Amino acid sequence: MKLYSTNNQSLKVDFATAVFNSMPLDKGLYMPVHIPELDKEFIDHIDQFTLSQIAFKVAAVLLKDAIPLEDLQAIIDDAINFEAPVVSLDENTAVLELFHGPSLAFKDFGARFMSRIMAYFLKDNEKTLDVLVATSGDTGGAVALGFLGVPHTRVTILYPKGKVSEIQELQLCTNGQNIHAVEIDGTFDDCQALVKQAFADEELNARLRLTSANSINISRLIPQTFYYFNAYAQLKRQGKEEVVFSVPSGNFGNIAAGLLAYKMGLPIKQFIAATNVNDTVPRFLETGVYETKPSVQTYSNAMDVGAPSNWVRIMDLFKNDKEALQQILQSYRFTDEETLSGINAIYEQFNYITCPHTAIAWLALQKYRAEHPDDNYTGIFLSTAHACKFPDVFPETIKANIEFPDQVKDLLAKPKKAQKMNTDYESFKKYLTTFY
Repeated sequence: MKLYSTNNQSLKVDFATAVFNSMPLDKGLYMPVHIPELDKEFIDHIDQFTLSQIAFKVAAVLLKDAIPLEDLQAIIDDAINFEAPVVSLDENTAVLELFHGPSLAFKDFGARFMSRIMAYFLKDNEKTLDVLVATSGDTGGAVALGFLGVPHTRVTILYPKGKVSEIQELQLCTNGQNIHAVEIDGTFDDCQALVKQAFADEELNARLRLTSANSINISRLIPQTFYYFNAYAQLKRQGKEEVVFSVPSGNFGNIAAGLLAYKMGLPIKQFIAATNVNDTVPRFLETGVYETKPSVQTYSNAMDVGAPSNWVRIMDLFKNDKEALQQILQSYRFTDEETLSGINAIYEQFNYITCPHTAIAWLALQKYRAEHPDDNYTGIFLSTAHACKFPDVFPETIKANIEFPDQVKDLLAKPKKAQKMNTDYESFKKYLTTFY
């Protein structure tokens, strides 16, 4: 497998190089030189395969000779050892539950796969790998649990002060061992800017072997395609094949993976990018002007991203052709008030509790339906996190019915430890070079 930089297609590297370097020196993002299509026979009979079998097929076709097949199968069996069920709410509406992994969020797919890929390529005598990650909510917890105890790695997770939920913060700050949390007095965009500045710092890179665990890393993106194929397989078992996916979107890695699956041959009718008021992408699709802005704090905190990193990948997939992209992608934005109304409406109609991000995806699906009332399809909205992570969002009538998994109860009993910092890069650089 060869990959190029979105800023320079003549710059090509192998998969292992892209995994460890995360971001090319020209500050683009890595993308596959060739996106292979899965054979029609596999797609036609995909309902006969398990999630693990589907994941192996997709990864083997995409990665080609990057990893021996036997080793790749072992990595997938270890990383993707939980389910992602499609739960029907009515005849034409279903929710794809992606919170059954250890951190209770969809990020477990990417983080667990990536950590095992990195461990596979690491050599015992090589310099310790320093993994940097900025999180607006769920990424940090998934990365922390994915890398916890992985030999020859140190993980530094930056998160914005006061802008993640209590449980999300505990998942970052209670691990110890090789996991270090840094609380930044700023926004997610500030956290992300510090990470990007570190990767561009030649002096720092000469001292430390840096890599990213954010969705800018190609090894995070690949496993996220698995659950789109698997969701389609589950629908196909029910005799349904027309599907619209509504995806909560913040840094746009999740929906980028869906569009990559589409390019690999997954027969999808439509994708919907559902955002909160951090609406850089909806504004671009409406006006043709791509203009980032500082992120605003909302109830759906994992989507509080004003400058989504993965948007460049999506545009690259469609060769920067906005009109071609809009044939398969629509996008809608929603306020906190609308989000709360959505949470209540889903509970009243289906007796189903959703996190704020999931509620936004449902709202977007309803808006799409209102604009396309005559279309026949199954709408699947992605549930990206367990509702227990956001207890303060819910009214008491709903909160009382949230089931808290055992791992959350255990977290609440653990002490929290985090390094407090401002947004000054030199202070962060000093921390990285002297703390360890």
